[in-house]
Amino acid sequence: MSKSKKPPQKQESQPGKEHKMHPRPESQVRSYKAADKLKDKIAVLTGADSGIGKAAAIAFAKEGADCVIVYLNEHKDAEETKQLIEETGRKVILIAGDVGDSSFCKSVIETTIDEFGKIDILVNNAAEQHPRKKLTDITDESLLRVFQTNIFSHFYMIREAVPNMPKGSAIINTTSITAYQGHPVLIDYAATKGAIVTLTRSLAATLGPDIRVNAVAPGPIWTPLIPASFDEEEVETFGENTIMGRPGEPDEIAPCYVFLASEDSSYMTGQVLHPNGGRIVNT
Repeated sequence: MSKSKKPPQKQESQPGKEHKMHPRPESQVRSYKAADKLKDKIAVLTGADSGIGKAAAIAFAKEGADCVIVYLNEHKDAEETKQLIEETGRKVILIAGDVGDSSFCKSVIETTIDEFGKIDILVNNAAEQHPRKKLTDITDESLLRVFQTNIFSHFYMIREAVPNMPKGSAIINTTSITAYQGHPVLIDYAATKGAIVTLTRSLAATLGPDIRVNAVAPGPIWTPLIPASFDEEEVETFGENTIMGRPGEPDEIAPCYVFLASEDSSYMTGQVLHPNGGRIVNT
């Protein structure tokens, strides 16, 4: 595992492409020891072509789950993730589109049910962020776009999935450390991540005890979103302000998702895990 700071680099468009990063994120969970914790489960994951979503999907597959990988347009990354999941012996389908569109989210669930007949695990992980130094730089169009991708999509996916989720299913939402600490140039992004926390807690009360709803709030993690969001100098120092002194790798976050998806967390709902390199948060 590449436990180090990263060299300066920049990508010009979001959500970013993993195959263009150097070094590549550690997202193949090579050292993961599986124990059939998710045997024959069906998992739908958004934003899972790369980064945290990719690592979670591969870990799910190693634990015995079939996966539906939802992504925007990063086809090369998605095909690589598909191949890695197929190497575990599990089934996988790729669905490309915009999770900020409610009709697309509906089609994702319909396709999943047609293919697999149920949904046991839903991971809402897709996100975008656009640094703005001034509040007045956030346009109406940009604000709406960030909310559509980061929080509206959770509503859309959950609303369509829940009727097809049997008792004992799990929903996992990806929030962020910014929900707890804020961020000076990611104001709209942080707002959506705070909304995800309260959505998680509210849905846990609404859907429990049949469906558990939890979240993961990563700290600075080395994913394509980072070089696609920040300039080269910021990328070079990304993660330095943690106790670990570096950004985390997707491999280091994936076990959180396995835990929340499996019976290991059967008495947890409405909770948030905080893999953030030692940053202190008030929960």
